[in-house]
Amino acid sequence: GAGLQEAAFYLRDQKVSQKGNWIKWLVWIPWMAVIVLGFVSAGGVQRVNVFHNMDSFVSVTDPMNYIVYYFVVGLIFTLSLAVGNRAFCHYGCWMAPFMILGRKLRNLGRWPALQLKSSPEQCIDCRSCVRNCPMSLDVNALVHAPNMENSECILCGNCVDTCNKGVIRYSL
Repeated sequence: GAGLQEAAFYLRDQKVSQKGNWIKWLVWIPWMAVIVLGFVSAGGVQRVNVFHNMDSFVSVTDPMNYIVYYFVVGLIFTLSLAVGNRAFCHYGCWMAPFMILGRKLRNLGRWPALQLKSSPEQCIDCRSCVRNCPMSLDVNALVHAPNMENSECILCGNCVDTCNKGVIRYSL
């Protein structure tokens, strides 16, 4: 999904509003509820068969078997073109809440992890970090904040690479 959205940048490079980031939770909560209810109604997990209904490993003999895949790919690309950069990540991704909750858990446990650090005193406010952020974040504001924590940050490193003054860096 991310690669497809990156390709859409070339067709429409538009920043996305951060105001609708809650929409992904409307997708995730019912999705998780259905999964949990499915497990409970089935009496729990009794076995895992990752190759269920597959004759020989991964089969691509019938393209109609991939209708859901085609729908998701179409949704990702359409959202990126209609709304802007990484729109699906902000508004529709059912995996993003897992990453957000994981980051919050990591912070609560104070476990070491890859993160961004900044030296705000070196920043010249050129905003190249903001222009190059694929998640449409105000990275300049994060540089001047006590920490560079943002639940929408995917740690891609574009801000690290585009800062001519070396203000932003990776850290553990």
